[in-house]
Amino acid sequence: MSQQKPSSAPDAEPPVNAQGDPWHAVGYLVSGVAVYGFIGWLLDRWWNTGFMVAIGILVGAGLGIYLTYRRFNRPGPPGQPGAAEPDEQEQH
Repeated sequence: MSQQKPSSAPDAEPPVNAQGDPWHAVGYLVSGVAVYGFIGWLLDRWWNTGFMVAIGILVGAGLGIYLTYRRFNRPGPPGQPGAAEPDEQEQH
């Protein structure tokens, strides 16, 4: 019989923080370009044009950058380094 190590073993890898994983940024950019580029290609074939692929790629890249910005600029839990501090309200 084989024994499995418990997940709290000292040599277990720490959990990856999904908010800070750079592969998410790459995934957003690549998938945005691929999906919207493909949609542009389909529209080119349907409308018999030649410019919708370029527009689809640019739109996909823009949306990928936007999603990356939104994901990586979320405030973290209070007390963590880099977490956004709430604005202090002035009392008059």
